[in-house]
Amino acid sequence: MTTLSTTLAAETRIFGIRHHGPGSARSLRLALEKFSPDAILIEGPADADPLLGYIAAEGMEPPVALLGYQPDEPAKAALWPFAVFSPEWQAMRYGSENTVPVVGFFDLPAAMTLALDDEPGDRSDPLSELAEAGGYDDAERWWDAIVESSSDADIFDAVNEAMTALRETADIDEHTLRREAHMRQVMRKVLKDGAQRLAIVCGAWHGPALSGKLGPAAADARILKGLPRGKATLTWVPWTHSRLSTASGYGAGITSPGWYHHLFTQTEQPIARWLTRVAGMLRRHDLPVSSAHIIESVRLAETLATLRGRPLAGLSEVTEATRAVLCDGDETLLRLVSTEMVVGEALGAVPDGTPTVPLEADLRAQVKTLRLKQQALERTVDLDLRTENGMAKSRLLHRLRLLGIGWGRLTDSQVRNTGTFRETWTLQWRPELAIAVVEAARWGTTLRIAAEAKILDVVAAPDATVGTVSAALESALLADLGGATAGLITRLESVAALDHDVTHLLAALPGLLRTLRYGDVRGTDTDALTRVADGLLVRVCAGLPSAVTGLDGDAAAELRALIDAVHLALSARDSEWATSTWLSALRTLADRDDINGSLVGRAVRLLCDAELIDAAESARRLSAALSVGHSAIGKASWIDGFLGGRGLLLVHDRNMLSLIDTWLCALDEDQFVATLPLLRRTFGAFDTGERQAIGQAVRHGAPTTAGPSTTEYNITRGELALSAATEILGVAG
Repeated sequence: MTTLSTTLAAETRIFGIRHHGPGSARSLRLALEKFSPDAILIEGPADADPLLGYIAAEGMEPPVALLGYQPDEPAKAALWPFAVFSPEWQAMRYGSENTVPVVGFFDLPAAMTLALDDEPGDRSDPLSELAEAGGYDDAERWWDAIVESSSDADIFDAVNEAMTALRETADIDEHTLRREAHMRQVMRKVLKDGAQRLAIVCGAWHGPALSGKLGPAAADARILKGLPRGKATLTWVPWTHSRLSTASGYGAGITSPGWYHHLFTQTEQPIARWLTRVAGMLRRHDLPVSSAHIIESVRLAETLATLRGRPLAGLSEVTEATRAVLCDGDETLLRLVSTEMVVGEALGAVPDGTPTVPLEADLRAQVKTLRLKQQALERTVDLDLRTENGMAKSRLLHRLRLLGIGWGRLTDSQVRNTGTFRETWTLQWRPELAIAVVEAARWGTTLRIAAEAKILDVVAAPDATVGTVSAALESALLADLGGATAGLITRLESVAALDHDVTHLLAALPGLLRTLRYGDVRGTDTDALTRVADGLLVRVCAGLPSAVTGLDGDAAAELRALIDAVHLALSARDSEWATSTWLSALRTLADRDDINGSLVGRAVRLLCDAELIDAAESARRLSAALSVGHSAIGKASWIDGFLGGRGLLLVHDRNMLSLIDTWLCALDEDQFVATLPLLRRTFGAFDTGERQAIGQAVRHGAPTTAGPSTTEYNITRGELALSAATEILGVAG
């Protein structure tokens, strides 16, 4: 612990830094130790001072951000992020470790910033002018070469002098003037309260405005007079390196947070250590990188630095060495290195006792109980719903989805095949989800209460459709929202009774049937749901004949997809009445010749799958559909509906293949050209093996009728095989 000297003269020092610069951070620590301040003011929201007590708390791990939001309108929020290499963070740590009497923020309060409608004005980057004067075409490279690659406690006077020269000809926007006026007012107060050695840590651009005598306060008071000030709640939230990057849209962003973190934390042989880490990362991606590669890349980086007159290789030299040696000139691999290491995805953490909304506290508690990890990198998690822990994790993730907190997403196959005992999720925690949690807090104090309140509010909207309410009910059961289930079912009944569009009912029915299927898995009472689903099925079957009339090709294709979805969902339901009712409706469609052929063909196909139409009857109907009196496109549509997605029919039923082949060969040129796109789509959907088998059958000639078999069978050998099979299966006789 440093003891402040009482013999040092009173002085105010301005330390103009670059936000998130490791060289600035290291130089600042040296300068503060040399200056021995008794008060430190740091650029940041002035009303966040109470949160400085958490800087040294157990569990606080940067990158983190100050989050300020309006309690009545959580979406209106602002963030002030810090990394371990941020000079501001090092100033906070210095104050905490050395018990400096006064450490605080002195920028405009968050309550004022959130209430202001204006935004910072656009201005050119002052560093670009200095970089150009120094012979650099990139301000980032210039600052990296001059400041970030070295540590110098005396560099701040030079930086302040350079900024003073730049501000003489610059236009300062009104927002910046307000901020600097507030900074000076706080400085006056701290000095009046007895501070003798005041350290000011601020962006280098503001340094000249805070230097020298502060002058009368009246001028600054006039600038700040009348500014709105609302309510603001502040807290610490985890952040990531990628959200510190310029590419994320962050105004004070940097291009290489991962590289800067390395420079700050690895002071011994940083270049060799960095390239060793790059090599390790490439090896994890199964790329051949040897120790010789590392040695040569270090030599190249250092040689380039020497040729360019730099004391230490910077990011430019390291990148060129990585490209030439480790990536063998492959730009794709170089982008991988940039994404995973130069930018990086390190996720910070905050102490458990950090102030937060009750919903966030509930989330933290559940995450801890279920032993889930909030990580910035994507990872896949398989959940076994037969275990209590797997079911609890599933319910948590589904509740978060309902609240718009997108921590996890189900894989595509899981979205389509709900109702199994297994779920696969892809998890990735993004910093902005902290704001989503705050926004969701208006619905309730726990995740369950909030999700129930939100889902009931969504379906209460006047424009809610059967599909919307049905999907909400399915989501509620997945999330185990028992308090909302009864209200959702009641709402579904009322909405369905008023909706006369059969396509809407068809679209809603599969979700309800899936819900019935897995309701018992999750311990749900499905009696009321069964009543609603059966009522919808009756209305669908009654309205289907009129719904299919007069449809063009596109509309028929959409309706066919809905019919397929209902048929698939019903096939998994153990209800003889429901299956019989649905198949009767399909029989009505199959017998019609005044609707789109695609729908008729599909109805015949589904009835054939249900064994209500045999192969001979299917062939007869196909023959009738291909007979004179139907257009070529109509015939092709019938074939598309019948065969869509099932090429094995033609592989095994050569008679049906012969009918289609004969019809196709009889088409004239105009008819063939007209039907080709539809037939190409039909046959293109078959598996490669199916298409090859069909082509081979056509080349060798398929029989026009199913004649008697000419194959000779060895009865004795057959009896031996049958005997062995019965013994294996344990079948008597």
